[in-house]
Amino acid sequence: MLITDHLLLNYKRCNRRTYLEIYGNPQQKDPEKDFLQKLKRENQTHIANVIKERSLDYYKPDISRRDWQLNSQQTLALMAQGVECIAQGSLSLTFAQWQTALSNYTFSSEIQDVQDFLTEITFVAAPSLLIRQPGKSKFGDWEYLPVNIKLGRRAKPEYKLISAFHAQILGITQSAIPAYSQLILKEHNDYYINLDHWLIKMQHEVTDCLVMLAQKQKPEVFISRQRCSLCSWYGYCHGVAKSSNHLSLVPGVTPKRYEYMQSMGVDSVESLINVSEKSLGEALTASVARQIKQQITALQSDRALVKSSFDLLNTQPIPSGAIELYFDIEAEPERQIDYLLGVLLVDRTTNTEKFHAFVAEDAADEEKIWQQFLNFISLYPDAPIFHYSEYEADTIKRLARLYDTPKAKTKELLSRLVDLHLWVTKTVVLPVESYSLKALANWIGFYWRETQGSGDQSVCWYDRWLSTQDRTWLELILSYNEDDCRATRHLKDWLLDFLEHQRNQQIAVNK
Repeated sequence: MLITDHLLLNYKRCNRRTYLEIYGNPQQKDPEKDFLQKLKRENQTHIANVIKERSLDYYKPDISRRDWQLNSQQTLALMAQGVECIAQGSLSLTFAQWQTALSNYTFSSEIQDVQDFLTEITFVAAPSLLIRQPGKSKFGDWEYLPVNIKLGRRAKPEYKLISAFHAQILGITQSAIPAYSQLILKEHNDYYINLDHWLIKMQHEVTDCLVMLAQKQKPEVFISRQRCSLCSWYGYCHGVAKSSNHLSLVPGVTPKRYEYMQSMGVDSVESLINVSEKSLGEALTASVARQIKQQITALQSDRALVKSSFDLLNTQPIPSGAIELYFDIEAEPERQIDYLLGVLLVDRTTNTEKFHAFVAEDAADEEKIWQQFLNFISLYPDAPIFHYSEYEADTIKRLARLYDTPKAKTKELLSRLVDLHLWVTKTVVLPVESYSLKALANWIGFYWRETQGSGDQSVCWYDRWLSTQDRTWLELILSYNEDDCRATRHLKDWLLDFLEHQRNQQIAVNK
């Protein structure tokens, strides 16, 4: 069995994913998302750019990493020659070699009980680069330093863990642990890993992973929206969670909160229903307990509730106007460009609506569409601008700074924004698994024309538009963005009507 750095990276993020990669049925996996494939291509481009920028004279094995045995042999040969830099290489060793090298590390009793399993283990590390340094190794008066090149903007714990894994495998291979392991991130900034701390942490993680795999301890499912979104096992795991009515499907139940709840015996929907709000509050705080109890009530009854903390009678209604604008943005994080500013104009007096799209058909057109957007918005100075989440406000601030928009104009524009996500989360509790725009709009009966559409997919469509100039991809983006705007409009109308109805009922009760 191969224990690769990719497998350990996944273990750090989600141990269940690592288990499924080894023992799961591949037919139960979702097709790999276009966005994930795009990220892989961009990471390879990033590595190539780093090598070019630093003028590294590199060598690489003739054999692909897919044939890890031959690739490892050729990598060792290059190290023995003392070449300056090695790219696309790999290092491998058996568990016996790992255990012998870590003679000072105390392996857990669980590891001692699964020695037969461990004889089948081979570790494989694939650092982005191996760079020669002065020093002493079994090869001569030089040693190698592992470099990991990642698209991330910060040194995440999982990156540090894998950097330590690379350093450990390399240290055993060359009989000299490197002084540090290096990360090169998105902005080409360097980060040096403190191996005194991370080697020990990594060794514990590897041991725990091996015990899980040896004992076939299938980790419990836990649906975490952001973490699970790109995983090919998401559909399978979500089905498991759905069939068991798992608590992770209840908004507000985070992994940490779930741990606290389990410690007090709350590990199912039934036990959550039966536990008192006071008892739950002692573990989670009173406000969180109230929120989760209301959420489970909404899910069980399949109906919307007014949030208990919301002052229904004394809070001003959601702003409305004869003309209303609904705003949504499509952005490409890698190019750092907002390529579509979409606005749905709704005229309440004539009961009409029209979608306006300001599109950067070329990546250099961002400033042009920003000015077009500002000119359009200025035609309706009294119209509130509805959007969902903070991104639109943050983008307005970014574009205004970038293109020297007068501060007074920016301030006036920001004052007109109405964040419906904020309105939803402070006013109502809905019977949904997620408070994303798509989940809420689907619940009230709105559906997107592009069933495979998402923010990530839009980025892939834009990438294809730029490379092919086939307007089919642009039309998909426009359709998806227009439906985002229309979904925001439907959500606003529903929320306004619901709160007004609940307010009238409350007034009637108080008379």
